[in-house]
Amino acid sequence: MSNSSITIQVPGKLMIAGEFAVLEPYHKLIAMAVNRFVYVDIHANKTNQLTLEKFNLRNLNWNFVDKQVIIDSTDTRVNFVQEAMTIAFGYLSEKNISIDNFSLQVKSELDDKVSGKKFGLGSSAAVAVGVITAILQYHLPKAPSPLLVFKLAAISHVAAQGNGSGADVAASAFGGIIQYSSFQANWLRNRYNESNTLLEVIEMDWPYLSIEPVALPADIHLRVGWTGSPASTGNLVNQILQLKNTKRDKYEEFLHNSEEAVKNILRGMLDNDLPLLLSGVKQNRTALVAVGKEAETDLETTKIAKLCDLAEELGGAAKQSGAGGGDCGIAMMPSIESAEMLVHTWKDEGITPLELKSYPLGAISL
Repeated sequence: MSNSSITIQVPGKLMIAGEFAVLEPYHKLIAMAVNRFVYVDIHANKTNQLTLEKFNLRNLNWNFVDKQVIIDSTDTRVNFVQEAMTIAFGYLSEKNISIDNFSLQVKSELDDKVSGKKFGLGSSAAVAVGVITAILQYHLPKAPSPLLVFKLAAISHVAAQGNGSGADVAASAFGGIIQYSSFQANWLRNRYNESNTLLEVIEMDWPYLSIEPVALPADIHLRVGWTGSPASTGNLVNQILQLKNTKRDKYEEFLHNSEEAVKNILRGMLDNDLPLLLSGVKQNRTALVAVGKEAETDLETTKIAKLCDLAEELGGAAKQSGAGGGDCGIAMMPSIESAEMLVHTWKDEGITPLELKSYPLGAISL
């Protein structure tokens, strides 16, 4: 055993642009790791135990039997932790590394402290990244690479959830702001089911995947507002994806518009071209509102619409962050004055400004 006790800190995430379209091959999304965290403590223990603070699940016993972690609980909320642990142990077993007994404790500050309501900062992805990083770092001589952690967490996420782009996993594993194209959940599930070992999947080329760091121009001031109502990402994704069958042309139109918007945002970031960046954000907002209408679902709730309109009135641009239907909106403002003014007007409208900013690091040990 290389370590008797480790604490891993993992950032949450916010999506900046490219939501929904990222589920299609080669479509880019921009995501950002934020300065609110999940903490995973791992330490040597006579018995194997797990504590998930957020769910008040304490000192649950667990075992690794027949290549599977079994957690002694009927609470289904342990499933994604169980899956992450199983994948981490599978990797260690294939590397012929013996597994020690330990106790694992997961704490999250990604949700509202008072109400416990979700902000939409990607807690299950951050927890998967944290659990895998902690277990690997505890058993290996050196810290695992962000790419290895990402791939293992992506496999565990797809195994637990069946779908998703993995962008939240990437943001938590790598940190900073990234442009991201998804590995494609179907592709990964098929490779995983067909392969004999986990190492085979980790080491093969993931042809659809790309993860590259990008940076916001210094004179863009990013502000995040929370509408007070959490969204259910899974349902919204399904409603949008249904358009592929019911209104194929509208779906294709959305993909095209989203791609143009993201291109302009990235070009604006790269060239320090604020007008282009802001117009890209507006284009992305318009594309999302339109596709939501086609799917007969309000991606942009009344409060998110208000949040965005106020930003535009002050010379900036804003849009929903993530799947929409509640959660957060993200605004880009051209000056510190306009950003501060925006935060005041948000408060008057019952929108809670969150003290969130880009966090440069992914999962690290403290």
